[in-house]
Amino acid sequence: MKNEYLLLFVFYGLFAQDDFSQYNQKIIGIDYNLEMTPIKGGVFLMGSPKSEKNHMADEGPVHQVKVDPFWMSKYETTWDLYHLFMERDIDKNQPKFDSQDEVNIKVDAISGATTPYVEMSFGMGTDGYPAISMTQLAAKKFCKWLSSMTGNFYRLPTEAEWEYACRAGTSTAYSFGDDVNLLGEYAWFLKNSKESYQKVGQKKPNSWSLYDMHGNVSEWTLDKYDIESYQKYKDSLTINPYEKPINLYPRVVKGGSWMSSNSKLRSASREASSKKWKRQDPQIPRSKWWHTDAQFVGFRVIRPLKTPPIEEQLTYWE
Repeated sequence: MKNEYLLLFVFYGLFAQDDFSQYNQKIIGIDYNLEMTPIKGGVFLMGSPKSEKNHMADEGPVHQVKVDPFWMSKYETTWDLYHLFMERDIDKNQPKFDSQDEVNIKVDAISGATTPYVEMSFGMGTDGYPAISMTQLAAKKFCKWLSSMTGNFYRLPTEAEWEYACRAGTSTAYSFGDDVNLLGEYAWFLKNSKESYQKVGQKKPNSWSLYDMHGNVSEWTLDKYDIESYQKYKDSLTINPYEKPINLYPRVVKGGSWMSSNSKLRSASREASSKKWKRQDPQIPRSKWWHTDAQFVGFRVIRPLKTPPIEEQLTYWE
């Protein structure tokens, strides 16, 4: 059976997506390119074995997962682009719908993040720095806004897609291997961050040309967090798993951040969102757009190679 999965991976990865290449997503009216990297679909081992140093119970059992191809943003979403979503001054530039577009949604029908009561970079920087402290809902609405402004379908990655892209074909603790002494070459974390996030793309990328998959800011995924969710997948190959949330908390965050120890930056590490991330929010009711106490969480976007129908698209943005 393992040999069959290996053959599937080799065939799918090497021969199936010859025209699948990197591109720069332009947004009409601004001088900004969102660099999108192709991630070829395939099969991988998700989670970590008990033998891995700093293994946690929620990372097992290791199970085989197949994901379909997608593009992923090369860098974490920065304030440069997220502020445009917050301010909405460029909405008037939305292009007219074309029959080749994947998305046909009026941008003025998309709700936007409310103005926060404090400056949400907390003095750590905005130009070229990762956007932080947004809720998962805010990140999903950003994806909807970006989709409407470009005509291409964007969403957050599932937990499986995120880990697949982070691993970049490896089964080691980190995308570069198991040697934690090399982590500083690839990541900003507690040991080297100087108590602040850093500009994106300064460290080495993984072998699939993705930057800051380990550290800098933790990243939202679509999935709910369940400590035992991997148990149901242990006995068979799972295709495009997605644990759709029902409740507001907890949801899965991946990658670790500038505030994290090295163990939280492992490819398999999972973190659960929490109500505690809003402790300092003075608003009643508390904001659905901001996590005032999560100055370590951000996100990046993906675009599936196969565009889902509009009914399915909407479910990823709500």
